[in-house]
Amino acid sequence: MKRIIDNEKSNIIGWRIKKARLAAGMSQQELSNKLELMAVYTCRGSISRIEIGDRAVTDIEIDAISKVLNVSLDELFGRQK
Repeated sequence: MKRIIDNEKSNIIGWRIKKARLAAGMSQQELSNKLELMAVYTCRGSISRIEIGDRAVTDIEIDAISKVLNVSLDELFGRQK
């Protein structure tokens, strides 16, 4: 299947996830553990790859990350005014 996105990054929100995670004082492993409690299995290595833009993020992961980090989806997508 051909990729829809035609650039070097696999997501557009990774750096905002990292910013929100650090603001929450949470490590990548802690985020991974909290996601697992929500039945969203994303290992620490995947969190790292998401944050640097090397891995795509599913809608289920984005929703769970938003809830764990207590940030809105609009904030993660940079739609805050």
